[in-house]
Amino acid sequence: MRIVNLSEHNSLLGCFLREIRDVRIQNDPLRFRRNIERIGEVMALEVSRSLRYRTEQVQTPLGTADVSIIADPIVLGTIMRAGLPLHQGFLNMFDRAENAFLSAYRRVAGQKENGEPELEIVAEYLAAPRLDGKTLLLVDPMLATGMSMEVAYRALLSHGHPAHTHLCCTIATPQAIEYLERTLADEPVTLWCAAIDPVLNEKKYIVPGLGDAGDLCFGEKL
Repeated sequence: MRIVNLSEHNSLLGCFLREIRDVRIQNDPLRFRRNIERIGEVMALEVSRSLRYRTEQVQTPLGTADVSIIADPIVLGTIMRAGLPLHQGFLNMFDRAENAFLSAYRRVAGQKENGEPELEIVAEYLAAPRLDGKTLLLVDPMLATGMSMEVAYRALLSHGHPAHTHLCCTIATPQAIEYLERTLADEPVTLWCAAIDPVLNEKKYIVPGLGDAGDLCFGEKL
């Protein structure tokens, strides 16, 4: 699996990452959602550089011009609810993409030998087009353990196997990356991260991270 860490190079992305992390700014839900959306737009541009293109000729008022357009059929998928603003950012750029949505949540399935809770990811609602031979962009802002992304990816495979999948997140952890490298080792996958943070705490939150992206976007849930 190829890993792309966009924070290795300075860009406008850093300005938006600063705002979604800053406690003085992030508590404005409208601004938080818009910043996540703008991160999606920047990441979409970066992902677009890796796609296949074809040349088409278009008629202008004064003649004809050759232009390069994306040849890959794109399906844009997201894990609700936290992924919705990031999805919109990608959709602003890939405005002709088909769309896929699924819901996933964590629940306690038991207890480990050390007393820590054993968590599992449950995927429920799924709506997606056929994926065979297409390019799937699966987006979710926080890649903490990698389990949700893997479960979502495998659930989507029930609708066919993409030619290539781009997993796109705002902030990831080394643990999540290692998990996906292990579990998706034989899959045609590229992982894109706007930033990689060093720590996953005992509550499975990314540190320094930004908090709960879903709550910051849409309010606290029961």
